[in-house]
Amino acid sequence: MTAKILVIDDEPDNFDVVDALLSQEDYQLDYAANGLDAIAALEGYNPDLILLDVMMPDVDGVEICRRLKRMPKWRAIPIIMVTAISSKDNLARCLGAGADDFIGKPVNGLELRARVKSMLRLKHQYDELQGLLQLREDLVKMILHDVRNPLSGLLLGLELLRSPNYPEAKRLHRLETVYSLAKSVQTIVEDLLQVTLTESGQLSLNYDLVDLGALVQSCLTRFEAIAGQKNLTLVSQPPKTPLTGIELDAALFQRVLDNLISNAIKFSPPNTKITLAVAELSPEQLQIEVMDLGPGVPEELRDKIFEKYEIGTMMANISQIGLGLAFCKMVVEAHQGTIQVHPHPTQGSVFQITLPRRVSRNSSPKLSLTSP
Repeated sequence: MTAKILVIDDEPDNFDVVDALLSQEDYQLDYAANGLDAIAALEGYNPDLILLDVMMPDVDGVEICRRLKRMPKWRAIPIIMVTAISSKDNLARCLGAGADDFIGKPVNGLELRARVKSMLRLKHQYDELQGLLQLREDLVKMILHDVRNPLSGLLLGLELLRSPNYPEAKRLHRLETVYSLAKSVQTIVEDLLQVTLTESGQLSLNYDLVDLGALVQSCLTRFEAIAGQKNLTLVSQPPKTPLTGIELDAALFQRVLDNLISNAIKFSPPNTKITLAVAELSPEQLQIEVMDLGPGVPEELRDKIFEKYEIGTMMANISQIGLGLAFCKMVVEAHQGTIQVHPHPTQGSVFQITLPRRVSRNSSPKLSLTSP
């Protein structure tokens, strides 16, 4: 990406000099004739680096630097002060105002290019660090989002077990469900620890050979109690023949299915059904569909809902902002698959996942929420 450099100088000829000295570099140069105009138009410039003249009429460069460094959005932009006065007092004033570097007049081309590259390198490192911090924050939010689903079923199951009127014949089955939900929470916590310890901020896939039908059925079982609160029926459409030996990261893919089923429950009206279907499209390709009879996803939102925080407004009084579907897309694509949403033939939505039976070993997939 081309770096943007804003030159603030009351002498247009000085800008021409800088432009000529940097002409061989891949920079976009913009010019402002005074500091106040530059501050007013910073959104339009959006610079990666500022070359700021010290001696300017009205408000000098030192004061402009001080004001810029007080602005939260722009304080990380490196500022190189350009000055004809090389006294220690003057340089101390520049540094005291927050300047990151300085260069004397007349400007030497070799020195200018070296200092500009140095400051842009620092800006690039800062941006990478901010991206990493944002990635980790997003992943933490995502995992907290995911942990709510099994916790709800876990608490409901424990409430049922505490009831003296709960049928003894169902108690063992309920205990198994509660145990499965507790294991889900444990898995999510382990993922959070892994994220915290991963220096790159990425999660590597841990492949295993999975029985896809069994994985799907276990997901439905975990949500039976929650679906029952809305009188929803969870229906399984298993493959015609067992799909064993499928290469997946079972823990992460389970979270994908949990998110899709949880969303289907959230948006489905009472007394309807949610269907989870698994099919073999070809010897090399599989398909999973989660179908509901809710309000459906408007056409203009069918791509946006897989972006961070871009869930849209489909039903009133229902929280629809989060990272759940962004996480689903991230995991599915890391498995070299695709995820889409289509309208149901009658009413509602069909979330459709296609996956290869075996992943390509030509690359080592990683998970990341950063933009490409």
